[in-house]
Amino acid sequence: MSDSVKANGPQMASPTYRLAALDHDFLLGESMRGVRFLLEFAKADEAMKTWGVCSTIVVFGSARIREDGPDPHPRWYAEARKFGAIASQRGGAYLSARRERHNVICTGGGPGIMEAANRGAADVGAPSIGLNITLPHEQEPNAFSTPELTFRFHYFAMRKMHLAMRANALVVFPGGFGTFDELFEILTLRQTGKAPPIPIVLFDEAYWRSVVKFEGLAEAGMISGEDLALFDFAETAEQVWDCLVRKGLRAHEEQATWEAARDMQLE
Repeated sequence: MSDSVKANGPQMASPTYRLAALDHDFLLGESMRGVRFLLEFAKADEAMKTWGVCSTIVVFGSARIREDGPDPHPRWYAEARKFGAIASQRGGAYLSARRERHNVICTGGGPGIMEAANRGAADVGAPSIGLNITLPHEQEPNAFSTPELTFRFHYFAMRKMHLAMRANALVVFPGGFGTFDELFEILTLRQTGKAPPIPIVLFDEAYWRSVVKFEGLAEAGMISGEDLALFDFAETAEQVWDCLVRKGLRAHEEQATWEAARDMQLE
């Protein structure tokens, strides 16, 4: 090793000498929070554009629901899976001749209802999206979202943005705090006119009316009577699809097969 290299060793070893783009300590520091927001937006956005994702159908629901769980969990899981298949086949999730995908199933990427909806898409050879979040007790992606469309976010806010920004429709299965958070986020965007008039369907009316007194909110003057028309109820996967179409969801029928879509993607 030359004397010049030895002499400037402390300079070259200093954190300030690292390339900024390769300096993890710097990138993960407080001052770079805005940059990390941008990176979380851009990475997912770029990947979805590469796959031709133009729009999505977002499916929310509890991560605690299991295919072999107590009643009525198996029914909820099965219907979410059926809906994932129906929406993928009829909505335009396969790559079209214009290299576009529409109404692609998009979930939070985890287990339960999210797994079921992604699984339904996989059943019919269609891609689907999983937007995972880093949690103290690590969440892992389910095995059915398309690997190249499986993402992980640190910031809930950026994850919510990606859930909302391409959504042509929202379908909400029974769930808890997290499901409520996402549901009321979208309802607020619709109520305030900050989001387009997308159809919103709540699955299993009895469940939702047992946990939320929607009419009570209107009676107390917390929402207007018109706000109750922002969402509908359905009891089967077919009813969910019919409701979405009746409320304006446009199905894109010009589709290639999944195998052809995959080949085109690898060109």
